[in-house]
Amino acid sequence: MAENETPSAEGAEKGEQTTEAKPVLNRKLLSETIDIIRQSLQADGGDVALIDCTDDGVVTLEMQGACAGCPLSTYDMSEGIERILKEHVPGVTRVQPALL
Repeated sequence: MAENETPSAEGAEKGEQTTEAKPVLNRKLLSETIDIIRQSLQADGGDVALIDCTDDGVVTLEMQGACAGCPLSTYDMSEGIERILKEHVPGVTRVQPALL
């Protein structure tokens, strides 16, 4: 069994090398994409603000205006905004709401 453990350990190291090759988050593209999303939200009296983005691709957003009090804003963020950002901005791994 010790022989089987060695290849899997090497495979884990190779897996780590693959994760290090993640695309670097392009903050300019992220901001531009959020600006496009923002237009749709503003049409309904809401808005979104970029609070933070980390090097590992976690984007923190704050829903504003009508979106701030809307019970569907969590759904909009996870199923709408997160999906769009992951599709259009390489390196985005997760979108989370800002904690007030």
